[in-house]
Amino acid sequence: MAKVKTGPRTKKKVGGPRPPEGGPRSNKVAAVATIKDRLTSGAVLLTEYRGLTVHELADLRRTLEGVAEYKVVKNTLATIAAREAGHEDLIPMLQGPTAIAYVTGDVAKVAKDIADFAKKSPALVLKGGVFEGQVLSAERAKALSTLESREVMLSKLASMAITPLQQAANVFAAGFNQLGAVLAQLKDKLAASEAA
Repeated sequence: MAKVKTGPRTKKKVGGPRPPEGGPRSNKVAAVATIKDRLTSGAVLLTEYRGLTVHELADLRRTLEGVAEYKVVKNTLATIAAREAGHEDLIPMLQGPTAIAYVTGDVAKVAKDIADFAKKSPALVLKGGVFEGQVLSAERAKALSTLESREVMLSKLASMAITPLQQAANVFAAGFNQLGAVLAQLKDKLAASEAA
């Protein structure tokens, strides 16, 4: 059986063809815009996941569910986004396999969850992040994990606010109790004097 030549094979371009004027494909432009938006609008924590299994990555995503979205990113796209966002200090952290936890909840809880997961799976490394517009070093990002969660801090603040009110109520209650005791003694004296 003779082979039929059909012509040169071409690879299908993922994300569509390059624009005629050159430059990146539209899907890459969109990815950079998304990363940039998230770097400027909220807290993010950068991790290196080299050595984690697919199963461990899935476990980490489940752990962070509800408080962060954990995404593997291309360093070149993240570097462009960091540069456009004005976070030049973030660029050296974008080496090796990088995944970003885009925080949607409490940043202290996300940092604690990542730190706890890293204790079980030491291949996970917290490299740094962005919080309130400031680039965080690895040490400062790890320090977030030692903070108490937002709910705990709010309950402590509420307790601190309620305590003086409770103390004032106790003082007034004690005063009324003492006044009641004095009035009862006065009533007894008046009753005794009338009887005499």
